[in-house]
Amino acid sequence: MRLLRILLGILVPPLGVFLTVGASSALIINILLTLLGWLPGSIHAVWVITKHAERADERAY
Repeated sequence: MRLLRILLGILVPPLGVFLTVGASSALIINILLTLLGWLPGSIHAVWVITKHAERADERAY
């Protein structure tokens, strides 16, 4: 599932962020970055997705 979210984060950055954290400030930031350009939005999306996954892994232990 994480791989699918990362792929969506690269192809459609706001969708990947929305599926990971929902409607939050990270989504607004990602939409603004994507409007500035696809690359900043994609980088931010992958960062948000991986950070969220790391936090979820930490909570599991």
